[in-house]
Amino acid sequence: MGRDKALLPWPPAKFATISETLLSSAIKSLQYHCEVVLVVAGNNHAALRAVVDGFGAVLVRNPNPELGQFSSLQTGLRAVLNRGRDNAMITLVDRPPPATQTLAALIDEFASREHSIWAVVPAYRGKHGHPFLAGREMIEKFLKAPANENARQVEHANQERITYLSVDDASVILNLDTPEDYASLESERAL
Repeated sequence: MGRDKALLPWPPAKFATISETLLSSAIKSLQYHCEVVLVVAGNNHAALRAVVDGFGAVLVRNPNPELGQFSSLQTGLRAVLNRGRDNAMITLVDRPPPATQTLAALIDEFASREHSIWAVVPAYRGKHGHPFLAGREMIEKFLKAPANENARQVEHANQERITYLSVDDASVILNLDTPEDYASLESERAL
């Protein structure tokens, strides 16, 4: 992206009357559905501190960000367990916050799941997305996986324990990896 994705204006500043950041928008969205919002940061922790503190979330620092994104997931999940929680709603910083009804549907599905189901993942037009909810069993699978694996490998190895919930919300599959991805959202908002 060439800059910290968490601090990108959201919604895209060109069309917003009040601009927040991708991170602050995600925190606000999740706060209505979660007891606590944890933000895992690596070398960018100092840059994110003001946003995280200003929106009432908790900053967790990944001591080894050079190990990659999966190490940040594991760091965050350890923090969840250390806070006495047994499940977590997990998302990435490069995803726009989903609609409130999407989050509510995920939580309802997770709350009514059978014991054999460890996670609920949103799906839009057959593509799996974020945020997803993980119970204690799935959290343990993520934590026991080798650092060189990734979340997708763990998910695929445990697919029979996951419910994929179809949602009518394209934001669950949007990724903002490049300036072009972000610019295309600005263009869509202009239409």
